[in-house]
Amino acid sequence: MHYYRYSNAKVSCWYKYLLFSYNIVFWLAGVVFLGVGLWAWSEKGVLSDLTKVTRLHGIDPVVLVLMVGVVMFTLGFAGCVGALRENICLLKFFCGAIVLIFFLELAVAVLAFLFQDWVRDRFREFFESNIRSYRDDIDLQNLIDSLQKANQCCGAFGPEDWDLNVYFNCSGASYSREKCGVPFSCCVPDPAVRDQGGDTLKNKWDESIFTKGCIQVLEGWLPRNIYIVAGVFIAISLLQIFGIFLARTLISDIEAVKAGHHF
Repeated sequence: MHYYRYSNAKVSCWYKYLLFSYNIVFWLAGVVFLGVGLWAWSEKGVLSDLTKVTRLHGIDPVVLVLMVGVVMFTLGFAGCVGALRENICLLKFFCGAIVLIFFLELAVAVLAFLFQDWVRDRFREFFESNIRSYRDDIDLQNLIDSLQKANQCCGAFGPEDWDLNVYFNCSGASYSREKCGVPFSCCVPDPAVRDQGGDTLKNKWDESIFTKGCIQVLEGWLPRNIYIVAGVFIAISLLQIFGIFLARTLISDIEAVKAGHHF
């Protein structure tokens, strides 16, 4: 049996430092996300009492920021160190994680297209659970307000959804000044009125607030902007494929060099 030694095999500096540059951006972005998330939690006093997260019935947007930060920081760190130290284990971890994320994104997109009714129902449940917790978390409140103002919508399927919130509920047991009203972000902008919403009564809804639900608006927005959505998805996919290519190429170079040293 003949063994061939690759005496000329070497690790490409181009691929090595290109992969490092590719990952340093994600690592730094992960640091920023983690910093912003921890700062937001410290401002809300969550760091001194982590049970506040579990007591919130809706979703805390800071949790999503921290999750994204952890993933980006971990992958960026593994890619940077793996490239600089030519560590095959870290490079394989980075490559495998990117492949997994890529296929998860693809699976979610396909399933969302095939099971649109199920996705709509889950999104409605998600939206309604966060409506109930609207006043419980300032970041959640700002997120819902931004969504409703940007899309000129109110509630999941209409303003009536705000009856789910104890502060806006119309039941006789409620003594809130916002009873039978909606948040200011549901109100049609009026330059002559500075403070709007909250005390807008139901019999005036048609003329003073947005009556379309946010789910209906988003469903109408998607077909009109399908090319933009597809372009963003393709751009993200190409970035991921490029990272996988760099990692696999660098792994092959390192393995070729190590194989040459063994003969």
